[in-house]
Amino acid sequence: MSSQNISAADTLATITPYRDVGLATLLELDGIVLEQEDGFWIKVEVRAVEASQDIPHGIRYSLTLHDRYGTRVLGYDNAHAVKLPKKFKFAGHRLPYDHQHRTSGDRGVPYFFESPQRLLEDFFAEVDRVIREAGK
Repeated sequence: MSSQNISAADTLATITPYRDVGLATLLELDGIVLEQEDGFWIKVEVRAVEASQDIPHGIRYSLTLHDRYGTRVLGYDNAHAVKLPKKFKFAGHRLPYDHQHRTSGDRGVPYFFESPQRLLEDFFAEVDRVIREAGK
């Protein structure tokens, strides 16, 4: 698998299905840390890579929410494959690396990547849920 840095302009020109504002926004968020209420913070790492079987959309990403102690409490990423239980409906199938970690100890469950815009919407909706539930 080949990973290489590609400029946002090159990505916009070559990843036709995702040529939209969502992709540009996602790529512009690379390296940002956003402070949230109650000491939570978000870290975003994104880069365009060569599309592969594991990363068919050509976007390597890690969107994480951390608590005030620096513990990741939520994450959406595609850094590694998720090991599925044998009884899972996709047992025996190879899935793209996209997945989410719903808690600090969660090894990951598949996330079905639709678009960069949808990824951002899903992640920030979960961030709001986690922070709201932590405040109860």
